[in-house]
Amino acid sequence: MMDNLHKEIDLIQNCINRMAKNSFMLKGWAISLLAVVLALTADKLNPLFLFCSVFIPLLCFWYLDAFFLRTEKMYRKMYEWVLKERKEGRVDFQYDLDPSRFKNQVETHCTVMFSKTLRVFYGIPLLVVLFVILYNSRDIICCCFCGC
Repeated sequence: MMDNLHKEIDLIQNCINRMAKNSFMLKGWAISLLAVVLALTADKLNPLFLFCSVFIPLLCFWYLDAFFLRTEKMYRKMYEWVLKERKEGRVDFQYDLDPSRFKNQVETHCTVMFSKTLRVFYGIPLLVVLFVILYNSRDIICCCFCGC
C-alpha cells in the first residue's frame, strides 16, 4: 500500500517538475528571441517585421507559460488530494494523472496569465517592443497623415 503511494506521488511530482521545466524553457526562449531580434535588427527596424517576429511570439510564450503554470498548480492540488485520500484508505483515481479534475480549484487561465510575476516578466518586454514599433513607425504614420 505504502509502496503504491510512493510510486503515485513520484509520478505526480515528475509531472510537476516537467511543467516547471517547460515554463522555465519558455522564459529562456522568449528572452533569447527578444535579444536576438533586437540585436540583429538594431540599425534597421521594420515595424511589421518586429511585430511578427517578436510581439506575436512573446504573446504566445506568455499564453503557454500561463498554461504550464496553471497545469502545475492543478498537479499540486492532485498531489495534496492523493496524500489526503490515500491516508484514509481510498484508492479511487489511483495512478490517474489527468489534472483536469482540479481545474475548478485553481485560478483561471487569465488570472494566472496576468499574475504579478508573469505580467512583469512578459509585460515589460512587450511594452518595450511596442514602444520600439511605435517609435519606428512614426515616419510611416507621419507620411500617411501629412502626404509626404
